Amino acid sequence: MTDSLHHSWEIAPPEAVRLQKALEKHLALHPLSAAPKTIAGADISCEWRGRFGVGGMVVFSWPDMGLIDESFYGGDLRFPYVPGLLSFREGFLLEEAFLGLREKPDLIIFDGQGTAHPRGFGIASHLGLRLGVPSIGCAKSRLFGEAAEPPGEEKGDWRYLRSPDGLEIGAVLRTRRGVKPVYVSPGHLIDIEDSVRWVLAATSRYRLPEVIRAAHRRVGEERKKRKRA
Repeated sequence: MTDSLHHSWEIAPPEAVRLQKALEKHLALHPLSAAPKTIAGADISCEWRGRFGVGGMVVFSWPDMGLIDESFYGGDLRFPYVPGLLSFREGFLLEEAFLGLREKPDLIIFDGQGTAHPRGFGIASHLGLRLGVPSIGCAKSRLFGEAAEPPGEEKGDWRYLRSPDGLEIGAVLRTRRGVKPVYVSPGHLIDIEDSVRWVLAATSRYRLPEVIRAAHRRVGEERKKRKRA
């Protein structure tokens, strides 16, 4: 797996699909081995119809949720926009941001998909496997799979998200009463149930986990700052 795992980010879409299928087999989906002491949010901000983007990771201590580190990396996007292959377009930004952290997180929550993906290998799975860190995908919209019925209206209500062949690939989770649910799926080194648990634990007053909200805000600020410089 080593050669495939450390692939170049600058490849053609057909090769990217082949790599997703090969690397998905190496995901480890199981309960967390220990409760995290640090949790990071990961997000990307890109120019509208532009080539420049900034990826960032913002790390918080748990359970007090104090900011302890953040790192950002900006660069030109060279891979085309292809649904289902976004990790090849944006992954290098997040990888470089992770490498720039002084405090490496015990758990990363990505704004995107994990195993709830047509090939079971969204950006949370790709980066979690590549970085060797437990990871979760938490997305505002569904990419793949269906729930038998919507979750209840109360915070914490959830239903399994299943692939067309019936496999459990994620969850539809209500993080606030009466608010649209989010789509949660394990990335790597965690399972569906623990993914739901930790997304809920990291969510307070808003629909999205606080670590994702912080990462989203900070990468937007960094992108604007770097384009003005």
